[in-house]
Amino acid sequence: MQLRLDHEPDHESDHESDHSPDTASPLSTITVDAPARLHLGFLDPSGSLGRAFGSVGLTIDAPGTRITAQYADYADKTQVIGAHTDAQRERITHYLGLLHDAYGGPPVLIDVRRAPRAHAGLGSGTQLALTVGTAFVRLLGRPASTAELARLLGRGARSGIGMLGFDHGGLIVDSGPGTHPGAHHQPHVPSILTRLPFPDAWRILLVDDTRQEGLHGNEERRALATLAPFPKELAAHLCHLVLMLVLPGIAEHDFDTFARGIGELQQTIGEYFAPAQGGVFSSPAVAAALGAAEAATQHRAGIGQTSWGPTGFAFVQNAQDAERALAAAMDTTRGIAGVVCSVAAGSNRGASIHAGSLQRCNSGLP
Repeated sequence: MQLRLDHEPDHESDHESDHSPDTASPLSTITVDAPARLHLGFLDPSGSLGRAFGSVGLTIDAPGTRITAQYADYADKTQVIGAHTDAQRERITHYLGLLHDAYGGPPVLIDVRRAPRAHAGLGSGTQLALTVGTAFVRLLGRPASTAELARLLGRGARSGIGMLGFDHGGLIVDSGPGTHPGAHHQPHVPSILTRLPFPDAWRILLVDDTRQEGLHGNEERRALATLAPFPKELAAHLCHLVLMLVLPGIAEHDFDTFARGIGELQQTIGEYFAPAQGGVFSSPAVAAALGAAEAATQHRAGIGQTSWGPTGFAFVQNAQDAERALAAAMDTTRGIAGVVCSVAAGSNRGASIHAGSLQRCNSGLP
């Protein structure tokens, strides 16, 4: 567990404490910072061995989620401020209802300090749920694991990358959801199979087409239902790529090996999902930008799309290649409104939790 509990300088104690359910205690304000994540691909969408999905993913340093929680100004009124959209505010209010039902406690005020765009492939839904849930239980001094919060708030049904990245950071391979043994075979969230630190020097070009959203909700479920069963041979090929290229490339800081593995993994899984999303990439503008970025770098670039997109990525070996890739992507999409290009680094730590003294947020209420 790499979640960190820090005390802000204005708190009476400024030492770092272990974030574990056994040390939970009531605090006056809680701020939770969580990294974004890239979903790099499923391993076996159809579950040819009885366990569906399994995922590869990476936490990145931007754009992250920051939530602050404190007790509400009014004892009978939950408050949400700083939400970027009505949908985000409604989602947080729904999460708070579930949390109050499960753990009790007085109403709280949630202040959204920072959050990535929803349905862009960066794991914003899971990070929002877990930051709100973690801030809530820490404020109340209630013990609750990340997995418990994920189950309560309806996250981790297919991929555990967001939940596991929240705890650990780095490059992660998860098991896919399994079932508990026994008569009822209750599903449980995916388990972590391996976690490796992402090399500090490597960079990731991100290209987002803000004119569209990735599939989600009922549309996602309908799209998955229309796809043919994923061939067992392709599932074996993806696992082979991860075990013999992606993970050794990370462990040995061998960028070309890693990029080759990611590129082949993404091409294979992208072709499978193409009928549901309109191509290997859901946004033609993103695909064009990534192609130009790869051509501009001095080394192989591992390109692909995170989750349903539209955000695409290109892994590059160093900051210099990142500058070249970014310039090429921006040149290619110049004049296309809504395409946003940026550079991120990997994040090798999970969410951090900061405890502070009470500082009333400006809720805008009388």
